[in-house]
Amino acid sequence: MPQKTKAPDLESKQPLVLLDGRVAYSVTGAVNTSRTLEDGRLEVIVSLRNRETRRIELQANCVFKDETGVMTEETPFQTVILTENATEQVRFVSLNDKAKKFTVRVREAH
Repeated sequence: MPQKTKAPDLESKQPLVLLDGRVAYSVTGAVNTSRTLEDGRLEVIVSLRNRETRRIELQANCVFKDETGVMTEETPFQTVILTENATEQVRFVSLNDKAKKFTVRVREAH
């Protein structure tokens, strides 16, 4: 039988999730904007900041969810390159007006 994990389900509670330990150590992030556009689609802009003095290559995507938290769509991962101590903004826009919530996921590029 399936069992509950002891790890918290961050993707259902946090708007921004850093998926690997190395990314969590090297990167900080914040949601700058989440707003509904005139046509009803949801726009999300996050800032990712490199805390180290080395270049980091990341991948980020966004999981859009309806008002109950059920996934409506998932964007493909896009590459984000952070130079030393740099901050970059990443923008995501849902394809339709069903998205009301979101989770941005960030992982190390391989």
